[in-house]
Amino acid sequence: MTAQPKPTPADVAWEIEAVLAWHDEDAKAAIATLLEDCRHLRQQLALTEAAASSGFTRGWRPLYER
Repeated sequence: MTAQPKPTPADVAWEIEAVLAWHDEDAKAAIATLLEDCRHLRQQLALTEAAASSGFTRGWRPLYER
């Protein structure tokens, strides 16, 4: 697995504008969607953490917390 490059401030600004545009400039709707996505991904990671053995991932274990 290769490390992802850190996004530049311009990349982040573009992503923010894209999220707001998708939600018709409604910041609360954008935040709600992002929180729902985060909740879903944490659930998926928790399932993976429980199911993946360390041998399967060559010693790496997924972690629920950052």
